[in-house]
Amino acid sequence: MIIFVSSALAFAVLVAQYTGFNVLPFPIQEAKAIKLKTPPSPPNQDLSLNDGNTSMRTSSSPPQSNTASLGCINYNPSIRTVIVSCSSPARLTDIDNKLHDSSILAKQSANGVWFLNANLVITKGATFDIDSTDTKWLKVSSKVASASIAKTAFPAYIIDVHGSLKIDSVKITSWDPTTNYYAITNGSRTGSDVFIFGAPRPVIEVEADATTPTDITNSEIAYLGFEAGKHKADSGLSFYGGDGSVLRNDNIHHVYFGLYTFGVGHMIIENNIIRNSGHYGLDPHTGTHDMIIRNNIVYDNNGSGIICSLNCYNVLIENNKVHDNAENGIDFSRNMTKSIARNNIVYNEPSGIFVSQSHNNQISNNTISKSGNGIQVGSGSSNNKIFGNTISNAIREAILIDSGSSVNTFTSNKIVSNTSQGLKIVQDSTSKNNSFANNQIVTSGGISTTTPSTAPPALGNTLKHPPDKKISTK
Repeated sequence: MIIFVSSALAFAVLVAQYTGFNVLPFPIQEAKAIKLKTPPSPPNQDLSLNDGNTSMRTSSSPPQSNTASLGCINYNPSIRTVIVSCSSPARLTDIDNKLHDSSILAKQSANGVWFLNANLVITKGATFDIDSTDTKWLKVSSKVASASIAKTAFPAYIIDVHGSLKIDSVKITSWDPTTNYYAITNGSRTGSDVFIFGAPRPVIEVEADATTPTDITNSEIAYLGFEAGKHKADSGLSFYGGDGSVLRNDNIHHVYFGLYTFGVGHMIIENNIIRNSGHYGLDPHTGTHDMIIRNNIVYDNNGSGIICSLNCYNVLIENNKVHDNAENGIDFSRNMTKSIARNNIVYNEPSGIFVSQSHNNQISNNTISKSGNGIQVGSGSSNNKIFGNTISNAIREAILIDSGSSVNTFTSNKIVSNTSQGLKIVQDSTSKNNSFANNQIVTSGGISTTTPSTAPPALGNTLKHPPDKKISTK
């Protein structure tokens, strides 16, 4: 069997020959937990950015770049890559002034529409700004200019960050010059590791050696990323480094993964819309820690809305609205620990909140409705505290504990339904030593039912039937 080496890594090695920076990721370091503060009320904002037109916001103009000689901007034609090593912020205008080559970077309109037909690398220690100073919309070509480049490097153009990138009040998308429209990809994957590869599209990636934050604010990020199997950098918007980065007030849509992170810490993701992803909406992964995900709207994604998977810890998920995703609303997966999901509104999901192989977490004060299972705890999950949640009109079970899950507590949850199925608390025979107390089970339709046999009144749960009400036909 031929072992496939990440094409993005191969690309980075090629770039390193010309820039001299380290491309190999450093070991993930464990950081101290940040103190999770109560979030402020979200600002009044209009994130209804149309697919074709960005609604711009007024922002203060940052200082003009101090790159008079432009010696810190270079172009390598053999890998079709613009390399930025400027210690003070450079911009697209600086690249244009240095290269004067519209086949690489073209300014398509005076109001700041640019077309990039190359890779863009920000080297370690360098800074680059894409903001409303000179940009309204950056289109990145989906057509790699040379077949030989496609074979030796990443199959789509990449904005590759080893330093610091600041994106503010702009729109960044792919662009297919043959159709004069956003690049479309149709790849997909299943839970059984079956991959249908999609047409390559440009990506934004923050590398593991980027020790400075990359912030994306007030912007629209769309039509990036593609399915390429379990390989680095195809997700569309990926952070492997850049601890302390912020995504705020963004409209992220039609990106293959709305956001993917790997081993990143102290990142804030707030007040964003994440929708229509090809797979997951938000996917903090593999050792991601001390992350805050709050006040986001996450919907119509082709996988779970928010999923933290594989050794993630100290993640706070609060005050989000999550609905109508193809998989679960919020997933705690594969040894997610010491994390919190609270005050979220979740509806129309296969399972509202799903805890799998995860331990010592808190699920509290969430409102979950019209989902297959309200809350499911399975695959050996233990020592999780589930309390104060309201679960209404579940299609299957309100609460399901299965597959060897133990020592979880379910207290002061309110379960409301007009069907007996939607009122069930089910614990299978493999799950032991879970406790139930003060859970309130309310029949909203006045039907006759019995307390679920798996959670009898002796465990402290109460069953209520509201009085019959006259229904007005007025």
